[in-house]
Amino acid sequence: MASNSKNDNFFEKVYEVARQIPYGKVTSYGAIAVYLGAARSARMVGWAMNNSHHQTNEIPAHRVVNRKGILTGKHHFDGTNLMQQLLENEGIEVVENQIQNFEKVFWNPSKELL
Repeated sequence: MASNSKNDNFFEKVYEVARQIPYGKVTSYGAIAVYLGAARSARMVGWAMNNSHHQTNEIPAHRVVNRKGILTGKHHFDGTNLMQQLLENEGIEVVENQIQNFEKVFWNPSKELL
């Protein structure tokens, strides 16, 4: 995909939000998109997360999941269960690729970042 400044700028905003997700919490692609004023851009947030391993500053992409708490991006991580392992290391329970007690560990940037 050709790089263009509009996408790069959006991706950078996504990374800024993702870096603020607290340890032991998760958010969704859609919640980040809504926070950035681009409610219909959840898929773009996903593309940003997929591209995040190319960034110099680490981005906790494992903390971004779909709106149902499913680890839809897990195939973008090295190793079969790396995304799940990273979440479990933070005390988040994952069963069959789905975060348990999703509402308890969900972090909403629109409420947390003012």
